[in-house]
Amino acid sequence: MSPQTDQTCTHEQEFMARALTHEADAIARVAKRVDEGFVKAVDLIVGCAEQGGTVLVSGLGKSGHIGAKISATLASLGIPSHAVHPTEAAHGDLGRFRKQDVVICLSHSGETEELVNLAAILRQDNLPIIAITRGVVDGSPESALARLATVVLAVGVVGEAGDGEYLAPTSSTTVALAIGDAIALAAAKRRDFSHADFHARHPGGQLGSLLRPAMELVRFTAGENLPIANESDTVSKALHEASKVVRRPGALLVTDDTGKLTGIFTDSDLRRLVLSNPDDLEKPMREVMSRDPRCLAGDAKASDAASMFREYRADEIPIVDSEGKPMGLLDVQDLIAMKLVRESS
Repeated sequence: MSPQTDQTCTHEQEFMARALTHEADAIARVAKRVDEGFVKAVDLIVGCAEQGGTVLVSGLGKSGHIGAKISATLASLGIPSHAVHPTEAAHGDLGRFRKQDVVICLSHSGETEELVNLAAILRQDNLPIIAITRGVVDGSPESALARLATVVLAVGVVGEAGDGEYLAPTSSTTVALAIGDAIALAAAKRRDFSHADFHARHPGGQLGSLLRPAMELVRFTAGENLPIANESDTVSKALHEASKVVRRPGALLVTDDTGKLTGIFTDSDLRRLVLSNPDDLEKPMREVMSRDPRCLAGDAKASDAASMFREYRADEIPIVDSEGKPMGLLDVQDLIAMKLVRESS
């Protein structure tokens, strides 16, 4: 690579770093201006959802794309929502708006004609309007959309990212999206929307798999096909009992006389023991097992198992009940098969 190319790369890297910083700073500024208006917006959204209404989101151009994402986020958090094109609304889609609904309108200038016309109609029908718009900046007059809105959430962005060289919406759309995410999350939190609720709406894909109970992924279950040895059993006896299982896991779980998990003995442990001293096969399990293995609670999610694998590189993860007794053994290959972790991760 030539010196000139190196210099070009350096300048581009610096430019992109500044662009990212501009957008991050824009979000940081609006975070300092979160006021009662944001709370009122959440009030409207929660009230709408509780009354069986729908949060309808509308914007034109890039604001429309941001609005569609906000609508999708609301829906994924258990709040019925649809994106509505402001022009199409005037050609039949106004029938989607009901008295129990709430509308989120996005326009950075607040003067987008199609959106202002829609907001004016909805205002006449007494529908609450949440406007995400630039707001009053440097003495600029209040926009038409802001005057029609029930509550205004100001983006407050004057200049876009890119050292002021470009007018393309960047920082403004990023902040608008962040505001939408913030009020959506706050509404879900107030409604006690849980991981279980989220999973019910995301059964497919990797996200759905991560939210599944870890026990649903287990192939080796206590009382069925999971060998469990007692601390006092010799290694040879434990292996003999384990051999009765047609397809056994890569580890034996070891318990005390109360049935509580106290250790784990893996195939790797067995290889090391045999290579070191085959006579150790007659030792009790308590002398050769790995004590107090890291394990998961019975109500753990697959995401918890994936995190444990990444952090501790454990190939087998015991799952225990509230009394510490084995329920099952999760093999890392099960997580790999579900594409929740990678062998190299």
